[in-house]
Amino acid sequence: MKRLYLIAGLLLACFAGYSQGSPEYGGGLKFNLDTTGTKYMRVIAWNQIWFKSTEFNPGTMVNGEEATSSTDIGNRRLRFLLYAQVSPRYLILTHFGINNQTFTNGGAVSSTGTGGYGAGKKPGLFFHDAWNEYAVVLPQADKKFSLTLGGGLHYYMGLSRMTMASTLNFLTLDAPIFNWPLIENSDQFARQMGFFAKGKAGKFEYRLSYNKPFATNVAPVDVPAADAAVAVDNNGNTKWSTAGYVEYQFLDQESNFLPYKVGTYLGTKKVFNIGAGFYNAPESTKTSVGGEIEKHDMNLFAADVFADLPVGSPEKKMALTAYSVFYNYDFGPNYIRNIGIMNVGVPNPDFAGATALAGAGSNQPLIGTGNIWYTQAGFLLPSATEKPVVRIQPFGAFTYKNFEALEKSSTQFDLGANFFINGHHAKITTQYSTRPVYTASDDVSSKGEFIMQLQIYL
Repeated sequence: MKRLYLIAGLLLACFAGYSQGSPEYGGGLKFNLDTTGTKYMRVIAWNQIWFKSTEFNPGTMVNGEEATSSTDIGNRRLRFLLYAQVSPRYLILTHFGINNQTFTNGGAVSSTGTGGYGAGKKPGLFFHDAWNEYAVVLPQADKKFSLTLGGGLHYYMGLSRMTMASTLNFLTLDAPIFNWPLIENSDQFARQMGFFAKGKAGKFEYRLSYNKPFATNVAPVDVPAADAAVAVDNNGNTKWSTAGYVEYQFLDQESNFLPYKVGTYLGTKKVFNIGAGFYNAPESTKTSVGGEIEKHDMNLFAADVFADLPVGSPEKKMALTAYSVFYNYDFGPNYIRNIGIMNVGVPNPDFAGATALAGAGSNQPLIGTGNIWYTQAGFLLPSATEKPVVRIQPFGAFTYKNFEALEKSSTQFDLGANFFINGHHAKITTQYSTRPVYTASDDVSSKGEFIMQLQIYL
């Protein structure tokens, strides 16, 4: 029993401190529920504030005024996560907060206009995660196999490492969003309700889930020919979905205590993994051809590789982080979703020129039937002193998207740097990003956006 307690403590320490690149941080806000410290509750709180300067798609207006660009500030994420280890085998977790509040939108449900309940004010808190889990086979240092079963609103959604990414320790400013292909359609902010199994088998880590997708009912547009049909989210009395992700960890073994995958360890671990995953939802989209409705299965696949390695002399504390993933998405014929994160622009009805197919503001064709290749890399610069005031990590990312609904593929990039004041616990990130702008399926240009993020978490 003492060995079980020790293992639980080591798992907590691994998640709480060292993987975040700030060993001084320790266990954070932890409250013991017994005298041994094996029963405890931990609280994590964080916020990410974005300052943005955005070039808009043609045909955009902001709050009633024509606009080609805009600067604004908003709350990307304000979150709380609480979990309690009530026994060596049983854990409960809740995670709630808000996302994407700007000066024009993101407010409470039904808020509009100005005044006390203006469109951008008083956003409602909601649960991102809420699950219980039980360790059937506890992880132990001298055992190669472990198994935990759980259920609820959960984040074990398979597909790729980045589909289950932690939002606290991204390498770049944020995720590319297409790593969450169901986002806010048949999921609740990248989560679904269901059952999951997780564990280790030697150097393999596995995650499997069986879920009931949230209902969608977008009406398909009827077309005269099958080759012009566009699939939309319309899952009716939805069937259960299945998802899974398996990776092989060649070097240091990562903790799977919680589902949130680390984006960059800042050289505190030696990690090299390869993984593959899937998501399947039967009869989850629909098309209409000549009045005849056809249902389509959703079949999504991914394969990825992740490396985080210290380089050079230990005194310099340099590190290389790299991640690459290939997504093959099949949502049905010509399926496409246009998304703009914290988009403050809306269509200008008086615009006389060619508008963007994706819509106004910062919208872009982000998710669709087709292929996506995404690669990011960053380098933690050497430290001249034992405890520098700021550590700097330049990074870059490249995206290639080839969607069935568009005649031309697109490429885009992100360039920026992290400025670590205390690991990921207090950091400033700057990033410039491009995005494709289609005015026709074979006519693509580019717009840009600069974002500075202020992040802190406890």
